[in-house]
Amino acid sequence: MPSKKIFALFLIVFATVASAAESQKQATSLDRIDVIVNDDVITHRELENRVASVTKMLQRQKTALPEKSILERQVLERMITEMLLAQYAKESGLRIDDGQLDKTILRIAQQNKFPDVAAFRAKLTRDGTDYNEFREEIRNEIIAVRLREREVDSKLVISENDIDNYLNNQAHQEGKGEELQLSHILVVVPEQATADKIQSYRDRAEQALAKLRAGAPFAQVAAGYSDAQDALKGGELGWRPADRLPPLFAEALQKMKPGDLSDVLRSPSGFHIIKLLDRRSNDAPVVITQTHARHILIKTSELVTDSEAKSRLQEIKQRIDKGASFAEQARLYSEDGSAPQGGDLGWLSPGETVPEFESAMNALKVGQVSGLVQTGFGWHLIQVLERRNTDVSVEQKRQRARNAIRTVKSDEAFQDWLRQLRDRAFVEYHDNK
Repeated sequence: MPSKKIFALFLIVFATVASAAESQKQATSLDRIDVIVNDDVITHRELENRVASVTKMLQRQKTALPEKSILERQVLERMITEMLLAQYAKESGLRIDDGQLDKTILRIAQQNKFPDVAAFRAKLTRDGTDYNEFREEIRNEIIAVRLREREVDSKLVISENDIDNYLNNQAHQEGKGEELQLSHILVVVPEQATADKIQSYRDRAEQALAKLRAGAPFAQVAAGYSDAQDALKGGELGWRPADRLPPLFAEALQKMKPGDLSDVLRSPSGFHIIKLLDRRSNDAPVVITQTHARHILIKTSELVTDSEAKSRLQEIKQRIDKGASFAEQARLYSEDGSAPQGGDLGWLSPGETVPEFESAMNALKVGQVSGLVQTGFGWHLIQVLERRNTDVSVEQKRQRARNAIRTVKSDEAFQDWLRQLRDRAFVEYHDNK
């Protein structure tokens, strides 16, 4: 018979082996592959980490949490979209380097009234947010914005006839001077969906509407059901001018009072539910600051890398700093349609250019030339020629109409582009339960 000492040793060894086996089992469970997305994968550990991060964010916002399975599905679909965008960006030569990312995070920190990134990072850590994961999420958001600018917004065409028709329609509509505060849920329908699949997406939208009508908080239902980019922020669209809403929304909202929910609405991109939170008048005259500016653009492409474009523009800036004519350099080297006019963009109103361009332009004094400015189109030099304050004129009304049409077309086109990107991808779910 074995002695008690040997028996005790056997128990210790057995317990150690059993504990190691259990730890290995848990690690394997966390590291398993949940989804294959083309040549990349999303592991269960990555999904669990993102769900934990989103849960903390919703709790900080005091948003009621959806069921765990619903939240996991929403987060997983968002991760798939982010991965597809990152893959497409890499294939098409779009890079967001650490320098660009650091500048964006510094701007976010300053907007949240932190003196520097270190203080902002400390606050994120105290709130339980992993800073490295936060950085990558911001990188993914920048990629999405840049791709939208390059693949969608830069290709939109808005004719003078579009503007004329828009203004004529607005002249006959009630509430054209209003702004509406809205929340929104979107259930996306893939482009090649079968009739049965379309019905399943409609059923999902109807389930969301039923929960809302039963009293569930809108933010909770949006987080659990909406495929829109703002889903995890409660589906809030904020204040929108009535004349910038899609006709589908505008028609439904005409009959709604603050607090009302729409029925499920069908558009080419999917099924929508909107909630009207409030209305306010927008008829008062608005005095805006317009900027007369010109620029030089060197585009990036598959043939011209980001660093090459930046280097070429740096040489142009050095010539201008030494006394060369900005207009002449623009005529010779700018890759924008304004080149024949010496890069002259005319009078620009707020919102007419992409945010990076407008922010850099607004920081300049009259006559000053910017440093190198990067946008989704490439690298720019900007010079401010004049500024003026002006009331809303016929020209400004037309520009507002152009922006309104662009907003609607851009939203619809980007959703369609995302749907096509997803349809072309190989996405395989692994049921590991």
